[in-house]
Amino acid sequence: MSDHGGSNFSFFLAGLGIGAIVALLMAPKAGSETRELIAKKADEGRDFARQKSRELRKDAESYLDKGRDVVAKQKEQLSAALEAGKGAYRSEKSKAH
Repeated sequence: MSDHGGSNFSFFLAGLGIGAIVALLMAPKAGSETRELIAKKADEGRDFARQKSRELRKDAESYLDKGRDVVAKQKEQLSAALEAGKGAYRSEKSKAH
């Protein structure tokens, strides 16, 4: 996932808006045809945004799962090290008495 994903998406949306405005100004079509075209493009944009949202959610869930796995492994390693330290301390303490 790119570090600039959010800004790229913002630029895309800005370009989409500018393109729609230019299309309205340059449109040789009748008003009803232009409105239909705008509605169609708005639907396409909404579908695109939904798809990107699904992809981002899937990526975020994947990163969360990986993060949980890393935390669980670190916790296990820390517990094992702590138990080894306790065992070594008990061993040394029993030798001293």
